[in-house]
Amino acid sequence: QVSLAESGGGLVQTGASMRLSCAASGRTFSSSAMGWFRQAPGKARELVGSINSAGTTTYYPDSMRGRFTISRDNAKNTVYLQMNSLRPEDTALYLCAARPSGQLSYQYWGQGTQVTVSS
Repeated sequence: QVSLAESGGGLVQTGASMRLSCAASGRTFSSSAMGWFRQAPGKARELVGSINSAGTTTYYPDSMRGRFTISRDNAKNTVYLQMNSLRPEDTALYLCAARPSGQLSYQYWGQGTQVTVSS
């Protein structure tokens, strides 16, 4: 079982940077791959990127590559999402999720943190 809590969202202007955090509790965090997703009003949830359990490999869809960076600190049970050069279209609820070892899909989700980028 993993409980996830995102933080760090807020209101920023176009071009700003922001770092989101996702604090995890539970023994399986260090063996779980982690993902960041976002969902804007009226749109489907989309993957921002993911990181493996060791923190050595990341994946970003082409649309996200370049401005977003995922990292993790297993000693702190925390995964981060660094966002640079933010745009109004990045406005969304950002959620982290955990995919424990052996699972094919994300099993645990946080409540999300709202990011709003003003023009």
